[in-house]
Amino acid sequence: MADITVEELKERMLNGEVKHFIDVREEWEYDEDNLGAKLIPLGDIPHRVPEIEDLKDAELIIHCKSGARAGRAQKYLISRGFNNVRNLIGGIEAFRADQD
Repeated sequence: MADITVEELKERMLNGEVKHFIDVREEWEYDEDNLGAKLIPLGDIPHRVPEIEDLKDAELIIHCKSGARAGRAQKYLISRGFNNVRNLIGGIEAFRADQD
């Protein structure tokens, strides 16, 4: 499992290189602040895998508030055959704390 740092994500976002980005927080958290990722709350992932099934070989970057829920989602998706799932280290908290 390869995680992604805030610095790498920000650079890749700036360059338009982030294609598949998933937020696994709850809807209310997403409504308060989001990075533009597709919202699929952690508890919904097992039921919504068909929506992203065609991305099994693509890079998926996932995040949550601090990295814990995204880590669980990462493990689950890998167990379902996804090959390149990357967890944002420190989650949205680290992303917002890193002011360049």
